[in-house]
Amino acid sequence: MRYFLIGLFLISLHGFSQETKLPAPMIAIDSLYREDQFYFTFTYNTLVNAPTGVSQKKFSSGFKMGFLRDFPINKQRNKAIAPGIGLSYSKYFQNLFITESDGNVVYGTTVLGGSYSKNKFEQVSLDFPIEFRWRTSGPESHKFWRVYTGFQFSYLLFNKSVYIDDLYEVRIKNNKDFNKIQAGVYIAAGHNSWNLYAYYGLIPIFKSSAKVDNGEKVGLNALHFGLMFYIL
Repeated sequence: MRYFLIGLFLISLHGFSQETKLPAPMIAIDSLYREDQFYFTFTYNTLVNAPTGVSQKKFSSGFKMGFLRDFPINKQRNKAIAPGIGLSYSKYFQNLFITESDGNVVYGTTVLGGSYSKNKFEQVSLDFPIEFRWRTSGPESHKFWRVYTGFQFSYLLFNKSVYIDDLYEVRIKNNKDFNKIQAGVYIAAGHNSWNLYAYYGLIPIFKSSAKVDNGEKVGLNALHFGLMFYIL
């Protein structure tokens, strides 16, 4: 009997010494998730609807950044509307020479003196995009396919043109011939953070009163291609 009790005691000690296995922690799933995001866009900028003799020169680039607020519109939350606010910078190298004569801004395609070394104009705008969003997202993962189409209003905060040739150097800031209000459509499509991006400006960059030396309207509509990054 004594040996039986000793053996029972040892078996009890061994049982208590076993590692206690705890259940795996539960991961909370947010069924009401949103895709509020910061965005960054790098673009190659082109110009369309140009007057006769005006064409693109060199590589023209741009940058956009901002924040979008996500409002899902269906139960699966894979469709949403997202308004936002942001800033953009764009520059364009071309052969539309923006100069001054008797205090007036003049547009032409003829070099003033010899060959020119630089000719560009650049813009800084306050942007108000709004997107319709379709995605394959779920509450468990933020890596998904997306197609986001949008409409963007912009307000021009600053503009500058620079013309430099062998004899002349002309710099003009806040030219009133630029349209202050811009609007355009865009699309961003891709997976996770990487997305192809395209934008077309519906309103010409220049007012209808701006004309080149042959009497044509300067016009010019923006067409951008690039990469857009959405970051939570």
